[in-house]
Amino acid sequence: MTGQIPLYEQWHDGGFIVSEANGHRSRDKATITGSAKLLAGAVLGKQTTGATAAAVALGTNAGNGTFGTITVGAGALPGVYDVEFDSATNFIVSAPNGLEIGHGTTGAVFGAGGVGFTITAGGTAFAAADSFTVTVAEGSGKYVAYLPAATDGSQVPAAILFSTTDATLADKTSAIISRQAEVNASELVWDASVTAPQITAALATLAGLGIIAR
Repeated sequence: MTGQIPLYEQWHDGGFIVSEANGHRSRDKATITGSAKLLAGAVLGKQTTGATAAAVALGTNAGNGTFGTITVGAGALPGVYDVEFDSATNFIVSAPNGLEIGHGTTGAVFGAGGVGFTITAGGTAFAAADSFTVTVAEGSGKYVAYLPAATDGSQVPAAILFSTTDATLADKTSAIISRQAEVNASELVWDASVTAPQITAALATLAGLGIIAR
């Protein structure tokens, strides 16, 4: 037969699911943002970390040096980082989870654990036990398309969108698959910028949530 118009099957809500836990134990409701329309099966990241941070002295310091602008990048954790001097010029930084992430020196750029800053020495030198806290803001908790280059937490795969959702003009509430499910890998939807090795790594991360791609 000639002249027949081909039919293209659309993405069906939940069509990527092979199996899931009973009831709604695999699903959550989530706010979808990002000024975009996302198809069912889109791999999502969650905005867990804000773009801003603020530093304050913890108590009264002997030194009167100052903090410069704080940058927040990939790997940053929301919450309080501790910065404690062990000498007049050297300090130790610990992340909100309590793990030490690096040592720094006044006048030099510190960068580790997703945060960056410079502490400038003042007219009065710091002393051992002088300290600051650096508080990284919480993210919105909303979901966007997973992008490995993001720095707000959405660079980590966190869920799969259950139904096509158009958040072009405003945020929308939608169902997501966030745990304990089997999915068809060929029906997952990725941003065009995501590479094959990144997809492999992302699927491994989803597997850690109990979302297994077949």
